[in-house]
Amino acid sequence: MGSFSNKRVPELTDEDNILVSHIKDMVRLCEKTHKPRFSAFLDERQILIAENAVNSLGFENYSFFGGYEGASRKVLGVFPEYSEGGEDFPIAVLNFRYREADRLSHRDFLGAFMSRQIKRDMLGDIVVSAGNTTAFVYETVKQTLLSEIDKVGSAGVKVSEGNASDVKTEQSFTEKSGTVSSLRLDSVVSLAAGISRGKAAALIKGGYVSVMYNVADSPSFMVSEGDIFSVRGTGKFILYSVNGTTKKDRIHITVKKYN
Repeated sequence: MGSFSNKRVPELTDEDNILVSHIKDMVRLCEKTHKPRFSAFLDERQILIAENAVNSLGFENYSFFGGYEGASRKVLGVFPEYSEGGEDFPIAVLNFRYREADRLSHRDFLGAFMSRQIKRDMLGDIVVSAGNTTAFVYETVKQTLLSEIDKVGSAGVKVSEGNASDVKTEQSFTEKSGTVSSLRLDSVVSLAAGISRGKAAALIKGGYVSVMYNVADSPSFMVSEGDIFSVRGTGKFILYSVNGTTKKDRIHITVKKYN
């Protein structure tokens, strides 16, 4: 199930180290009790850290799932050695309907949920569209949301148990290809953001650029294929592929911007 990620692992904070300890405890308990164990919802950064923690133990029977294909926030499941890992993840799907004119946002729903003393790690993706929102939540908080939420912001909502198959969402990207003199961060940001290399360097030195969820303040920082990087005020990107060199030894790359 699991596979070793070739992505760069973020530098660990004290909070990250607590997560690593928890993930390793999950694996040990799974092996001891022969029962599956599940984490809370993890964000993209935490997923990389969790995968590295599981792999460091040589454990292979694990998977991440967020309730639907393409989810950003996911739960880690670790399963006994001979299990197929098909056990249900503890994820509930809730559907909220309201007037299209109310134009509710992701922030509106997140605020409404957390105002019920529900922690962020009990909440997965919240997929918002006109007049209809689907929320993926931990099974343990499902009943609270079903019974207590009848208003989000100033808008009335009707909540019911939903179906993940009803979610129509797919991550879309804007692709850009070109050549850079090297895989230095300032060169790659320059191409991705469509700005001069000097301006890219200034943004990096100012702490406005992160690579794999860590601030990278050196223009000479070397990025690798598969690295995710963000430029504050511009967007989030992935260095999708490195495609060889030109006759003048420039490197041809493809960058994708998350829409």
